[in-house]
Amino acid sequence: MQLHQINPTFKKKSRKRVGRGGKKGTYSGRGMKGQKSRSGKGPRAGFAGGDTTLLKRLPKKRGIVGKVKIKSGPKLSRLRINPVVLNLKDIKDNFKDGEIVSPKSLFEKKLISKINKKIPIVKILGEGELKGKLIFKGVKISKKVKEGAGEKKSDIKEKKRKKRTRRKLKKVKEVIVEKQDTKKEDKKKETK
Repeated sequence: MQLHQINPTFKKKSRKRVGRGGKKGTYSGRGMKGQKSRSGKGPRAGFAGGDTTLLKRLPKKRGIVGKVKIKSGPKLSRLRINPVVLNLKDIKDNFKDGEIVSPKSLFEKKLISKINKKIPIVKILGEGELKGKLIFKGVKISKKVKEGAGEKKSDIKEKKRKKRTRRKLKKVKEVIVEKQDTKKEDKKKETK
C-alpha cells in the first residue's frame, strides 16, 4: 500500500451550486426577481414582514441588569439573578462556633458553586436550628433567622442601606388676593 492508494475516511461533498446543469432550467428554482432570487437572499432571521417580531411580543421580565447584544435581532434585557438559597441545617454541620459565614467561605466548603464564573448572592433561610454563635457577612438573611438569633449585632452582620432623607419644606399660608375690575362695575352703573 502506498500513499496515493489511501482513501480519506470522510466523504468529499461538493458545494451545491445553482444553475449548473440539472433539471432546474432558466431561473434555477428561484423564480423571477425579488429579494429571494438574489444572492445572499432572504430577510434576516426573525423578520416578520412588518409585524411585531416574536422577540418584541414576548413580555420582558423585571430586574434589568444591562443590555446583551445578540447578533441577529434586537437587544434583550438580562434577567435578574435570584440568590442561592441555603438553610440553617445545611450550615450547622459545616461551620464551627464563631466562624464567619460568607459567600466565599460557603464556596470553599462546597455548599454553593459558581454561576458564570462568579460566586453568587446567598440567602439563608430559617429551616433547622443553630446551636452556638455564627457571624454572617455579605449574606442575605430571612426574618426567621433574625428572630431566632435575637438580632444581636455580634451574631448577625448585614449591610444596611442608608435611608434617604428629604428636606422638609416649611408650610407657607396661601394668601389669595383678588383684583376687582372697576371698569366693569362702572359700565353696569351707566347702563342702569
